[in-house]
Amino acid sequence: MINNHEIDYQIHGEEMQYVEVELDPQETAIAEAGAFMMMEEGIQMETIFGDGSQQQSGILGKLFSAGKRLLTGESLFMTAYTNVAYGKKKVSFASPYPGKIIPLDLLRLGGKIVCQKDAFLCAAKGVSVSIEFQRKLGAGFFGGEGFIMQKLEGDGLAFVHAGGHVTERELQAGELLKVDTGCLVAFTREVTYDIQFVGGIKNTLFGGEGVFFATLRGPGKVWIQTLPISRLAGRILQYATTNRKEEGSILGGLGNLLDGDGR
Repeated sequence: MINNHEIDYQIHGEEMQYVEVELDPQETAIAEAGAFMMMEEGIQMETIFGDGSQQQSGILGKLFSAGKRLLTGESLFMTAYTNVAYGKKKVSFASPYPGKIIPLDLLRLGGKIVCQKDAFLCAAKGVSVSIEFQRKLGAGFFGGEGFIMQKLEGDGLAFVHAGGHVTERELQAGELLKVDTGCLVAFTREVTYDIQFVGGIKNTLFGGEGVFFATLRGPGKVWIQTLPISRLAGRILQYATTNRKEEGSILGGLGNLLDGDGR
């Protein structure tokens, strides 16, 4: 039985993308606060508690689901966009930083996707947006971004956003892939996920990439990003808090002297 609204969509742009969702009369899309870009006349906005999915029937269910969303750093509320007109209408949602928007057809992907806690952008109404706890001790205490993740469940379309370039890997049964925890965007329900310690004193003290990474074992699909928002924010903070009088060379003023530009 199909429970989700069957929306059509088109993704626009290259580095800074947005997704344009076409709604039939009485169809609804849901989105995180801040994702909205523009919409046509005839679409009605409504703030809803949680994600509005059928899994949240009853006030206790809604409270429990919305409370779990706080653990992922998301708001208790989402926004629903419903076409109340007679013809087709469009609403658009923009990516928060440079990267790619990934469309996920949950019906074709086993009904469940696990993704980074800040990756969800928007979805058809009926898709459940909740949290996914990793039960293993390694993932819980040492995983960083990888412990509390989001899960998207249902049989409709959902859209997640990733930073930089995105690659999709199809893992065969038993195939193992090791990924930086921040570079992991999403994976299907069949994939086994854990956090592994990178041994060796050199890796621990001088590796620079941290001492843990995610291990993903197939079968299933995995989506990987080249530019996690945490890495981008770290670089921006590094440049913002460093006293850099010269930007023309990696050596600053000394570099200008070596280049023959010093006066």
